Amino acid sequence: MTLVQHHDDLIATAAAIALPGKGLLAADESTPTIGKRLAGVGVENNEAMRRAYRSLLVTTDGLADFISGVILYEETLFQDADDGLPMVEHLQKRGLIPGIKVDMGVQPLAGGCAGETWCTGLAGLQDRAARYYARGARFAKWRAVLRISEAGAPSELAIRENAWGLARYARTVQEEGLVPIVEPEILMDGDHAIETTAARQEAVLKAVYAALAENGVLLEGSLLKPSMTTAGASHHALQSPRQVGRITVQTLKRAVPAAVPGILFLSGGLGEEEASVYLDAINREGRRSPWHLGFSYGRALQQSCLKHWHGSDVAAGQAALLARARANSEASLGAYQPGSQPSDGDSLFVAGYSY
Repeated sequence: MTLVQHHDDLIATAAAIALPGKGLLAADESTPTIGKRLAGVGVENNEAMRRAYRSLLVTTDGLADFISGVILYEETLFQDADDGLPMVEHLQKRGLIPGIKVDMGVQPLAGGCAGETWCTGLAGLQDRAARYYARGARFAKWRAVLRISEAGAPSELAIRENAWGLARYARTVQEEGLVPIVEPEILMDGDHAIETTAARQEAVLKAVYAALAENGVLLEGSLLKPSMTTAGASHHALQSPRQVGRITVQTLKRAVPAAVPGILFLSGGLGEEEASVYLDAINREGRRSPWHLGFSYGRALQQSCLKHWHGSDVAAGQAALLARARANSEASLGAYQPGSQPSDGDSLFVAGYSY
């Protein structure tokens, strides 16, 4: 079955997300995860405070200069902002494309290596996708999680299972008009070298695109959200931004078809400034690559914003958000000057990160 009904719209939406100098704001944290973020600035996790914080994000004027869309959690997609206007309408009136996280989290993978997982959420996905589209969402996200370990992870079983899940998700949401963001995240946990990450990531990406092809996914109407290719967080050797840029682009060129319009990197626990510097290095290295090399950051766009907002100061929070959005916009053009935008200097790495 071909995707005749939504073919042109899927291609147009993917292209609109992958514009030069643009990326995505990932504001799709689950209720428990946003609770941890709010607790970090002394704010209670209740519906009113979640609404207040996410209202700050979607009402930030000028955000569309640097951001093409926002990934929402289901609560937010169907929630009204503090002024009574639906969150999704605030995004639309500012020229931002609404998106939605559709996976239901990970579960332990029986038969895999210790700590390996598979992603849930395919049951009922077609109906949910149709409901999200009717509400105004135009793209979706599904996060598969893989890890590298001395025990042999990612195992062949984990690679196949997560690649197939990503492909079934992508085909399903495309049939309902949503552009799928395919996210095979490789966690930063471990003490392995960057070359090890590159080899494992190449194998994962090749398996993902083989599964997408088998399921008839329209690549021109899809996007990729991978990890940057870095050494494990506990690795003893230093890695330069230039090395990260070179090996990341090399890995992608070996595994990702040119038909994909955009690659939007996740920050994966990198600090705000570090995520911008690495993205800049990737774009300097990949100037002749066939894809837009942008960003889809959550913590690396929101950390300073949360701290400055602190539960009440909307103007300060929005100013901090715009500063990091501007930094990453410049980085996605290979034009970022390190330190030129204010940022929170804290590490954002969390071992075994889940949300």
